[in-house]
Amino acid sequence: MARGMTKMLIRCLVLAVALAGGSAHAQDEDIIVTATKRGDAVAQDLPIALNAYGEEDLRARNVEDLQSLSYAIPNVQLEDIGTARGIANFSIRGVGVNSSIASVDPAVGLFVDGLYVGVNAGALSDLFDVERVEILRGPQGTLYGRNVTGGAVLVRTRGPSDVFEARGRVAVETGLNVIADTAISGPIADGLLSGRLAIYHADDDGWLENDFDGSSFGANETNIYRGSLRFTPARNWEFILRAEQGYVDGDGPAGQNHAIHARDGFNFAIDNRGYARSEWEQLLLETNWRVPFGDGVITSITGWRTVEVPWAADIDSTSSFVFHTRVLNLHEQWSEELRYAGTFGPVGLTAGVFYLEQELTYIDERNFSPTFRRTGGGYGEFVSWAAFADADWRVSDTVTLSGGLRYTREEKDSWISRVRRAADDLDGPGVAVPGEGVDGGSIDTRSLVYSDTPFNQSWDDLSPRLGVQWRPHADTNLYASWSRAFRGGGANFRTASLGLAPRAYDPEEQSTFEIGWKQDFNAGRGRLNIAFFHNEIEDMQRETNQADAISGVQQIVLNAGDATIWGGEIEARYAVDDNWTLSAHAGYVEGEYDRITEDLNGDLVINAADYALEIPRLAPWSYGVAVDYAAPMAAGTLSARVSYNHRDAAFYNDNNLGRLAEVDMVDANLSWAPGDERWQVSLYGENLLNEATWGGDTVLPATAAFGFSGGERPTFSPLNKGRVFGLELRVRY
Repeated sequence: MARGMTKMLIRCLVLAVALAGGSAHAQDEDIIVTATKRGDAVAQDLPIALNAYGEEDLRARNVEDLQSLSYAIPNVQLEDIGTARGIANFSIRGVGVNSSIASVDPAVGLFVDGLYVGVNAGALSDLFDVERVEILRGPQGTLYGRNVTGGAVLVRTRGPSDVFEARGRVAVETGLNVIADTAISGPIADGLLSGRLAIYHADDDGWLENDFDGSSFGANETNIYRGSLRFTPARNWEFILRAEQGYVDGDGPAGQNHAIHARDGFNFAIDNRGYARSEWEQLLLETNWRVPFGDGVITSITGWRTVEVPWAADIDSTSSFVFHTRVLNLHEQWSEELRYAGTFGPVGLTAGVFYLEQELTYIDERNFSPTFRRTGGGYGEFVSWAAFADADWRVSDTVTLSGGLRYTREEKDSWISRVRRAADDLDGPGVAVPGEGVDGGSIDTRSLVYSDTPFNQSWDDLSPRLGVQWRPHADTNLYASWSRAFRGGGANFRTASLGLAPRAYDPEEQSTFEIGWKQDFNAGRGRLNIAFFHNEIEDMQRETNQADAISGVQQIVLNAGDATIWGGEIEARYAVDDNWTLSAHAGYVEGEYDRITEDLNGDLVINAADYALEIPRLAPWSYGVAVDYAAPMAAGTLSARVSYNHRDAAFYNDNNLGRLAEVDMVDANLSWAPGDERWQVSLYGENLLNEATWGGDTVLPATAAFGFSGGERPTFSPLNKGRVFGLELRVRY
């Protein structure tokens, strides 16, 4: 009762401050983005729905990772599944994934410095020394390829500078969590070569407490090293080499079992601490060659990335050894994109080719006692290549027509080993993999029996786009577009039942119609952006989570049918005066199944009960308000920000048994910087209402061993942190 009253008081306080600000501008500068791959552009001028955050925006919001933006954008969820650290489960406008299976392709693409991150495992890491983040809402298939049916997230790290600069940051958060990063940049050979080195370290003791033994939980250590060189041998040539290595090591997930513990708290009791590790390396060469043909630029982005993600978890989420698991993900990729962007009178053109190779290994061990283990997994070799072109034609001073087309060829070869008991196939010793849980020993791979004949899949796809933009006034941007994109098919590397044969699934196709209006008013002090969308999805890929008495949980990936998802977003900002800026946003999304071809609720029939199910992670309403204050003084600048964001409850999985709670997030930041802005000190708070949230809510067997006593079903629900306070110091030279 007291907690509920506290939440209500804080909500009212935030809204009151927002309304009070109406009588009192720190006008935001337009963010320059690269979403169209046609050079720099102002975000507000583009005929797409996107959110862009520069360095100052990220700092004011205290963005430590992409999850920090998850509640701040309408109809956008940028979250870690929680089962293992760094596994992205992004969703935009109701289109996303809900899985920790490495072979399941993303629906929202992540691109770091132009490099496509090929799998969800290990995709998320802490952000630091970042220049810009762009969130593109809606399918981006023509320019960005497959697996961007929901949208795309573009992260641009800071590159080498032409003048010497150094910066550093130290932050201490409740937990205890200590964060430090530093960067140094400048010329090595004037006018020819410059470099940058950035280092990040975080040491988190763990915010949570395990009721099983009273120990702190959630500890992890993160180290990231990033270097870059910029070589300009001529005025029209630029080479940027980027290298990064990162390592995260910490506790496994804090699994809360909702048959035992209340959903509105942080209590949990597990006997297996588990572990969550992620190690990655990547190398990227960006080449830009300015050519006179169309005053254009030829760009090459060559990238290599490898990631290793071993993790172990107490899936039963009880204080007894019932169902523990250990998993290993290994992924290696290399890619090349070669494109041209130029202008020919009223026509702007972008055209290019893309190639991607991937190797993926996944091993899943399920332990039901120290001597009763079941192991399965998969191995895959994937190749994708594409050719694309996109053009804008300015037919008049106010009207621009646009269109594009991308052809993609994708081939996937997959070998699957169903989860089975090790004693069934004693054909060799267990193979050690990095990391050990309290279960002890290495993952036992004696039962891995890969299919003699792989799944050989291939498909061709065309992703077209058509659009029109009308600019009757410099401050008005009206647009409409239709596009088609696809998400790759594949095979489920987590086939958990001996009675269920491994199976492949086909690509998912999506057609989207969108209209939008972007409007600046009152000499740029105010801004209003509105967008409406209508998605038609064919052969929708779904992962059905079903409790299984033998394997614990069966996760079946299949093409479940067709669906329609529609909705809209509105975003507003007004600079009341030179000190106060108010902003607000709201998003609504709704969806339904039009055709169902597979059983979704596990009753072995397709009937009205399946059609009545809601699409997972489809939270109808998301909205928020924020107040920014900046007061320049003789000695420096005092700035503050307070925000309130809400997201409705939603079902977590397709059978609608697991669910994600309604969330109200309140964050605040108070900062001081002297006149020369050489340093800044900030006091901040995150999740001030202390809301309990989880990465997922997987339903477990309704048996006493899993804590079932006739009430709510047992679940595996990895907890996130609650309320956090922090003190931060930034310096730069």
